[in-house]
Amino acid sequence: MQEAGFELLEDLRAQLVDRIKTLLVALIHYPPPGPRLLNYSPYPVKHLGKDYHYLFQLFSAFEGLTIKKFIIRQKVERAKELISYGELSMGEVAQQLGYSSPAHLSRQFRQVAGLTPTEFQKLGLASHARRSLDSLI
Repeated sequence: MQEAGFELLEDLRAQLVDRIKTLLVALIHYPPPGPRLLNYSPYPVKHLGKDYHYLFQLFSAFEGLTIKKFIIRQKVERAKELISYGELSMGEVAQQLGYSSPAHLSRQFRQVAGLTPTEFQKLGLASHARRSLDSLI
């Protein structure tokens, strides 16, 4: 099978998934100047020039979660980082991450982290509960 190129095709798919993850992590953690994107999902399609459904099915098959869930996890990790700095209000954190309201951020934060941003901040977990970017990709 390897002589027929099956392994190479799998490697190319894995590389494409890694490119999707890298694009999204960079966009969320190191956003370009200007207005924030409200919908991150079309971003990989635009930058990779591939079919929307193909990218999303490929990502789900390789990662075991949807691109949308990956984006939410990244946004929560970025929220943890911003909260740990202690310089922004929850409203400002929500706005920076493209949430419609602090309540929306809080709901997603709780789903991913198991507690609200305020609880996270009060428990002093900000410096301990963040994962390195290397572990997120």
